[in-house]
Amino acid sequence: MNISVLRRLLVPAVLLPLLTAVGCSSADSAAGSGARASVPTPDAAAAKACRKLRTELPEHVDGLSRNDPAPKSELTAGWGDPAIILRCGVPRPAALDDPKTDSVEVDGVDWAIEHKDGGPYLLSTTLRIAYVEVTIPASRAGNGLSPLTDFAKPVAATIPKGIAEG
Repeated sequence: MNISVLRRLLVPAVLLPLLTAVGCSSADSAAGSGARASVPTPDAAAAKACRKLRTELPEHVDGLSRNDPAPKSELTAGWGDPAIILRCGVPRPAALDDPKTDSVEVDGVDWAIEHKDGGPYLLSTTLRIAYVEVTIPASRAGNGLSPLTDFAKPVAATIPKGIAEG
């Protein structure tokens, strides 16, 4: 992770404590054993890239074992309980239209950061031909953005830079 970029992009001093705070919320109850994730419906080019990403995803993220959500899909994956959930081929996040959205660059992959009080952290890739979304439950926020280091290499290798449709 490029720390100088992280410091520059996460200028609001309030954000770092939020990312490292450990808390439990009702939003976490959606994850865990029997975790569910809605399956995206990307266009053909994005779906092809997402299938390639699936083959490169690690067995462990942030030290957590693979725990894919239901329904089973090539476009979703999960780790841990409550699960960190990855969805590939999601629609363009509305947060990308907000100039106040915080972002971070992790090993060559840019991510937009969204967080609602007490809820999960929602991280979305930017400037790629498919949008990849990672949800980190609030109860796992104690490790901050460290899961993104596990996703950077596979995303960079399989989801080319570009602008996704829609």
